[in-house]
Amino acid sequence: MLVAAALTIGLSSQVSSRDQIKIVGSSTVYPFATVVAERFGKTSGFKTPVIESTGSGGGLKLFCAGLGTEHPDITNASRRIKMKEVKKCTKNGVTDITEIKVGFDGIAMANAKSAPMLELTLKDVYLALAKDVPADPEGNTVKPNPYKMWNEVNPALPAKPIVVIGPPPTSGTRDAFNELAIERGCKKFPGRKALKKSNKKLYKKQCRSVREDGPFVEAGENDNLIIEKLVADPNALGVFGYSFLDQNRDKVKAAKVDGVFPEFEAISSGKYPVSRSLFFYVKNAHASVIPGVKEYVREFTASKAIGNDGYLVPKGLIPLPEGERAKFEKDGKSLAKFDAKVLQKK
Repeated sequence: MLVAAALTIGLSSQVSSRDQIKIVGSSTVYPFATVVAERFGKTSGFKTPVIESTGSGGGLKLFCAGLGTEHPDITNASRRIKMKEVKKCTKNGVTDITEIKVGFDGIAMANAKSAPMLELTLKDVYLALAKDVPADPEGNTVKPNPYKMWNEVNPALPAKPIVVIGPPPTSGTRDAFNELAIERGCKKFPGRKALKKSNKKLYKKQCRSVREDGPFVEAGENDNLIIEKLVADPNALGVFGYSFLDQNRDKVKAAKVDGVFPEFEAISSGKYPVSRSLFFYVKNAHASVIPGVKEYVREFTASKAIGNDGYLVPKGLIPLPEGERAKFEKDGKSLAKFDAKVLQKK
């Protein structure tokens, strides 16, 4: 109690040096958070929060670095916090955080409108982009990925070079894509699936690692840059969140994945296979001393923002079921402490 009180007093003495909420994190959540922040700044009486797009991993690294006004109050994430990040937070005194899930997003694979529409399977995605691929039909052994052309992966695909432009390792989109697309494609091979039971560490390394020999091109945390590159190169395929696809349908079109387009209903129902949840995390020690943190959280979790008819839905956010949304609205109001034990159950 004395330590907590000392931290609060220490933070309170610094409030005069920062009277504006500082937010970092996911480039996918960034557009939604920006809309909330602008509305909040205009209607609440508090200053508009400052938001920096650092990627989910980069944001959590900054968020977990410590307490004090030099550290961010909130971080956005397009994947759930990892246990190793919770441990880093704890090591640096960030022991009380609140997790808020705000909605769903699909990770689209898309190309220029002028290019042919692609129909991919998760197996195709894995064989095209994994660092190591099966060396035998069952996938009992692996070899460095030799494939350079799409038709080498699947004869039904075009005889064109594999060029996929996507986010860097610090991005939550990249983490989710590796897990939801590449790993699921990897498990299509019995030998790879069996490896998960016998050597989980090796399985993760081999089934989630992206090739580094050229066909996968990192484009940084700016999804708009990926759109520009796709327009400039009709042979290229891009990886980014549904909201960017939705906002740029005049420039790009989505590929089918396992026969399903990344559309609103398909993502919300889970039918589209490369779908994920979107989050933000609140540093509760800051919430009592940085002006507006509690009020911003209430704005973001309200039905008027993220409900079925919320103002973020036209921006591309896919809402949670009402019961789940209400649960996170309640958590936001009380700043419910996140229990890291849920991560151990995964």
